Amino acid sequence: MSRDKARVRIGIDTGGTFTDVVAVDETTGRIVTTKTPSTPADPADGFMAGVAKVLSDAYGLDITLDDVVGIVHGTTVATNQLLEDRPQDLGFITTEGFEFLLEIARQSVPDGYGNSYFWVKPPRIVPVHRVKTVGGRLDHLGNEVRPFDEEEAVRVARWFRDRGINAIGVCFLHSYANPAHEERMREVLAREHPEAVVSISSEVLREYREYERSVTTLVDASVKPTMRRYIAILSQRLGRGFSVMKSNGGVLSATEVVNQPITTVLSGPAAGALGAALIASTAGHPSVITLDGGGTSTDVAVIVDGEPSITTEGTIGRYPCKIPMIDIVTVGAGGGSIAWISPEGTLKVGPRSAGADPGPVCYARGGTEVTVTDAHVFLGRIPPHLLGGEIPLDVAAARAAIEELATKLGLTPERTATGVLEISAFNQSNAIRQITVQRGLDVRDFPMVAFGGSGPLLVCRLIDILGLKAVIVPPDPGNVSAFGLLTVDVKNDYVRTFVTRDRDLDLAAAARVLAELEAQAADALDREGFARDRHVYARSVDLRYYGQAYEVRVPAPSGPVDEAWRAAVVDRFHEAHERLYGYAYRDDPRHAVEWVNLRVSGIGPINRPKIAERPRRAPGERPPQPAYRRVFFDEDGAGWRDTPVYDRGGLAPGDVIDGPAVIEEYGSTLPLHPGFRAEVDAYGNIVVERRENQ
Repeated sequence: MSRDKARVRIGIDTGGTFTDVVAVDETTGRIVTTKTPSTPADPADGFMAGVAKVLSDAYGLDITLDDVVGIVHGTTVATNQLLEDRPQDLGFITTEGFEFLLEIARQSVPDGYGNSYFWVKPPRIVPVHRVKTVGGRLDHLGNEVRPFDEEEAVRVARWFRDRGINAIGVCFLHSYANPAHEERMREVLAREHPEAVVSISSEVLREYREYERSVTTLVDASVKPTMRRYIAILSQRLGRGFSVMKSNGGVLSATEVVNQPITTVLSGPAAGALGAALIASTAGHPSVITLDGGGTSTDVAVIVDGEPSITTEGTIGRYPCKIPMIDIVTVGAGGGSIAWISPEGTLKVGPRSAGADPGPVCYARGGTEVTVTDAHVFLGRIPPHLLGGEIPLDVAAARAAIEELATKLGLTPERTATGVLEISAFNQSNAIRQITVQRGLDVRDFPMVAFGGSGPLLVCRLIDILGLKAVIVPPDPGNVSAFGLLTVDVKNDYVRTFVTRDRDLDLAAAARVLAELEAQAADALDREGFARDRHVYARSVDLRYYGQAYEVRVPAPSGPVDEAWRAAVVDRFHEAHERLYGYAYRDDPRHAVEWVNLRVSGIGPINRPKIAERPRRAPGERPPQPAYRRVFFDEDGAGWRDTPVYDRGGLAPGDVIDGPAVIEEYGSTLPLHPGFRAEVDAYGNIVVERRENQ
């Protein structure tokens, strides 16, 4: 490869245990992958180590940072702050008379009303003594009812300044219809409290429902300081710009994302779902379940006709975040999930994780509690090392920890380790049921794509538990999320509440709102460097039947906003409602349709990497012979046995392996249980099925 012609793009996904890196040379199409341990104390260290590692000559790319035309990063910095820490330095400013907005919240109780006797309302994101109000009032159309009280605004700004509260969210009543009062409050804060980091709801989430809009704005304000520091450190150490993955399935430059950091929550899982969708659709599977198994958690999503479902009803920890995000369900079932005994004496697994430091017992870094990885190591289902030998594993330490846990349970060590894996598999299957059965989908209609470092480890049990037709394990499964970062377009979402009955719809007013949203999207794409002829605008509308509390989002056609456009949107709503809930009121005039929100996504398309077919084995060429290792499988009662272990790099399209067997590669391992068969397809994916289903 000549250096003057190399055009390399790098994707870096920082996970709880490992940082995954993929480099694609756009000139040759060559893809290089690697992994490096994450550094939770300073994620930037793991990021820079990953860049250096993938660029080194030892990994096949004789290039430097000068040859890199783009870096895309999936980060958990914002997510981890929300999951682990209650924001301490956060203030809230709202409309006079609404100071208890956060305290009232919603009357929903987790796990249903049967839990209402025991459930204790968690602390608010901002305690009530740090909520301040300012006079002034708008109506639902944005008309000023009472003028903005600037004197009170100055007193509030100084109150926060004097107490050193530097992250502030502002949410005034009906500011989705008119942002003028919020913008004036921001001006006052900039003048009186210049140290403050401020988020206003009309920029974070311009739609109605004050509670959700307030919390989403406060979440944005709380993570802004952390994200700005992190982005600044990375930019300084790289000496160049880069892009960050967003939860909605798009990317944004780091200089832009610091102004809307809430959009980065779930960025890594979103990239994984999109990368798996591209891999599966290329191999002829446009609709799949994706399972991303990491060291700390497992993330599952559903892809239908090549597109993931998008939701605005997501939560991060206990905080509702009504930003558009790929519909992902996360469960604490990863390789580092800890096995423990409940007070009732039963075995539990997760959600607590050993993470990267100290990690599982077999890492020999001070971990003392049995994890899912330790169970796999003890049973011989993963090799006594990770990353091709870079991280040796202490098999004896894992065995001793399993034996100690088995003694407490009164079970054999083998039964204990198998039980740990069985519970972990059921935890993963419950997450899959949430994203399918609870959404009205039949899990048996979808093949599953399993990836992530621990994703392929339990696929045979998931096939049995869920009745899956097949599981697809892509090449380099541990790097699919990082690969997904290189497959996504630049994308920004804009929304405006526009509540009206369908029969009263003002098409001219709707056209004006959509034009304003498209103008905002165009400005953002201009800043990202996209020529106007490359801009793509995707419209959508939230509708409901009059009297319903929640909406259904449907895509809206491009082109003129006329009667035909309105009829097409309403028709799509009836179809979507019937598909989701089993009924629709298409021809019933008693149930009017109500328009709620208008939305526009501005998209800047990129050149996606091509997934090429793999060469088949030459006529007469024999596949490489496996090594053997003692592995425990108990499906057929044989227990420990000498089991063939295959190097995935030596497999070619058309190769078939019958279980029991183990297929190993640099970043992951696939244990193939008795009764299962694995076949390599044209693109190098391993397709796992039960033998009797083939």
